[in-house]
Amino acid sequence: MKIHHLNCGTHRPIGGALFDGASRGLFARIVTHCLLLETAQGLVLVDTGYGLQDVRHPHPRISRFMRGLLNIQLNEHGTARRQIEQLGFSARDVRHIVLTHLDFDHAGGIEDFPDARIHVMESERDAAEHKRRGFFPSRRYRPAQWDDVRDWRTYAEGGENWFGFSAVRDLDGLPPEILLIPLPGHSHGHAGVAISTPEGWMLDAGDAYFYHSEMDTACPHCTPGLAVYQSLLAADNAARGTNRERLLQLKRGHSAEVRVFCSHSTAEFDAMRSA
Repeated sequence: MKIHHLNCGTHRPIGGALFDGASRGLFARIVTHCLLLETAQGLVLVDTGYGLQDVRHPHPRISRFMRGLLNIQLNEHGTARRQIEQLGFSARDVRHIVLTHLDFDHAGGIEDFPDARIHVMESERDAAEHKRRGFFPSRRYRPAQWDDVRDWRTYAEGGENWFGFSAVRDLDGLPPEILLIPLPGHSHGHAGVAISTPEGWMLDAGDAYFYHSEMDTACPHCTPGLAVYQSLLAADNAARGTNRERLLQLKRGHSAEVRVFCSHSTAEFDAMRSA
């Protein structure tokens, strides 16, 4: 299995280091880290970031509020489809898309891959379809991004033990090296995606945390801007905090066996892509 690290959407919110902990100017730089896996079953995307239609017709696919708050930088060459084509593949080579959740910045490119089967937790699809009332729920879930999808595969929580987490195995049509790890809190059906590699496990924790130092085993901390953003958007803030602590314990006890990273840490993305 060959793994490519793609940034499929850059956010530049006003606040600089108050968000990303590093920028010296007014605007932060926050990535949307997606994975492209080359497998015997074809290409597999883990999250899609923003898609071509988000770039061409951002409203109503993305709410004006979220676009302004995050200062989303929409451009065609940054979409998963265009990056995959740059690697020499076509959209039809993508056979599966595994989603951490259905937020607008993770699911916007689904319809760019019409032959792909979409894998997501059952509770997440239910929330996206039936729990969109309220200020943030109505702005995080944007049905226009995925209303043409017909090949859904949804999964209930529960399964075999994976380093103290409940793992959903045997994803339909996918190799056994790919697991869903339920991590609710950020959204009702949020999940991580675990991938077995010859060097050990990788865990894409999605939006279970946002800032790399939240996984600092000696002194975990988050920037003020991202701490507030996570709290405001969380479907269940207590569950989010519990799962973040569980991930921290996983890193403390199994860092040699599992590499944990999230979707929006620029530092983690840059390090993994360069490696």
